[in-house]
Amino acid sequence: MLGDLIGEEQGQVTGQRVVRGEHGLPPTVESSFLGTGTLLGVPVKDIGSYTARLRADGTLEGNGQGVLMSPTGAHATWQGGGVGTFTENGGTNFRGAIVYESDSPEFAGLRGVAGAFEWDVDENGKASGRLWAWK
Repeated sequence: MLGDLIGEEQGQVTGQRVVRGEHGLPPTVESSFLGTGTLLGVPVKDIGSYTARLRADGTLEGNGQGVLMSPTGAHATWQGGGVGTFTENGGTNFRGAIVYESDSPEFAGLRGVAGAFEWDVDENGKASGRLWAWK
């Protein structure tokens, strides 16, 4: 069951490249981004990247990782994965799960928690996301 909304973020894709597929899989698109928002009520800057691979059914398989920093130096790392779809205007919508790791007291509430996320990117690379605690 989804729990409380614990994070929101806005950002921008800052770069993309195509990476050769391995083991007979199609190529993936790797995207880097920079975002700002809040996590557990703490203001954060999020630097991350994710890959998206087109699947035979027309959906996308995505995997990403990143680093969060607060203005006071609190930090966390994250890894996530999910399934995406293309939008009519050339953007993408991803839904999936994310886990965090941190020893910062500000992010103690992330320990032992899986998050469920929604992440939307428009045709110009403008991104927004929301995160719920998955209980």
